[in-house]
This record gives sequence, C-alpha cells and structure tokens, in this order.
Amino acid sequence: MVKPCILVVDDDKEIVRAISINLEDEGYRVLKAYDGLEALETLINYEVHLIILDIMMPKLDGLSTTMKIREDRNIPIIILSAKSEDTDKVLGLSMGADDYITKPFNTMELMARVKSQLRRYMTLGDMDSSKKPYTLITGGLSYDTKARTLQVDGEDVRLTPIETKIMELLMKNPGQIFPAEEIYERVWGEFAHRVENTVMVHICRIREKIEINPREPKYLKVVWGIGYKIEKI
Repeated sequence: MVKPCILVVDDDKEIVRAISINLEDEGYRVLKAYDGLEALETLINYEVHLIILDIMMPKLDGLSTTMKIREDRNIPIIILSAKSEDTDKVLGLSMGADDYITKPFNTMELMARVKSQLRRYMTLGDMDSSKKPYTLITGGLSYDTKARTLQVDGEDVRLTPIETKIMELLMKNPGQIFPAEEIYERVWGEFAHRVENTVMVHICRIREKIEINPREPKYLKVVWGIGYKIEKI
C-alpha cells in the first residue's frame, strides 16, 4: 500500500507546521509549500496524493492555484480559508476544490476529511484512472484525449470539433463549473462578448448525443446563473 503524500500550502508557517505534525502522527508523508507557485513546482517534482491549500497567499492565490492544478490533475484539494460566507465556499468548490474548511478549523475534522478524500482517490479508483493519461472517465462517459473520441456506455458518439473541445474541457475538470464566457474563450480562442446563447446551443446539441433524457441530464449539467459542468459520478 502506497503511503499517502500530502502537500500542505499556506503562507502562515505556524499553520503549516501544526497541520504537518498532525498528518505525520496519522502516518502520512508531508510536503510543505508557502505560496501557490511553490506548490505547483512541488507537484512537478513529487507524487502527491492530496493537497491542503490556503486561499489568501502571495505570488499565486489558492483559487488560481486550484485552477492551474485542475488543468491536468485530479488530486483531491481541500481548501482552508478564513472566509466563511457560503458564496466563498461555492466559488472555491466551483473552481475545482473537493472540500472547503474555514479557519479556525477543528483538527479532528480536518483529519477526517483528509481520510475521506484519500479513500475516494486511492481506493475507489480515481488514483488508478489518473495513471491512464489518455482516458477520462465519469460514469458511462469515456473520452480518449489522444484519439479525441467519446463513448457513452461503450458506444461511439460523433461530435463536431467544437463539441469535442467543450467535452474535453469539462471532462478534464469533473465537477468544476465553467461560465459560458470561459468556455467560449477556451474553446473558440476568442474574446467572449454576449456568448451565452452560442455556448448554450452547443451544450444542448451535446446533451442530445450523450444523455438518455436531455431534459433531465445525468452528465452535462447547468448551474443556473453560474455555468456548466460535467457531473462527478
């Protein structure tokens, strides 16, 4: 069994030290970083199984770091923040975090959430699937990033080039909500201005191809007032 390695990222060195001590007492290996850029550099050089990440940090904040990590990694991310408003939590989770804990936090609760996220990642298949760089899987959806082909329950689905780019973006970031403007800028490569209808039309067409009932989608969901996401299944 692999001994889990956890990266703790916070510009407050005392918080990093305290969390690290508790994690090491639980038998985990611990790496430390004190800003987002240092965290990204650590991920290049070490295999990490979970990240505990502060939001307010110099050089690169926690939300920007989360988005950068989510471009190509599915490592569980637990955000720590002094901001306790529901809108802050929704923002953190929509950016790709798996969990959100407010400061000051209960150490026992943090350890419990660490164990829960690691169990999902290392025991329930996410870790193994991350080692297959060309295949993205969620539920019955399977996307081959090398061949750029999509299957639903083992059946090939024909997508247009734009639809393919949208699905690749969403499936690389399951559970993350993307505003229409961001989808447009990433997929079309152009500045987004009044693009909601354009993106919506393509989303509807994709739904017709991948959903049993497009009116009650299982995979491709709209989060009203925010954007679109592929559901984690």
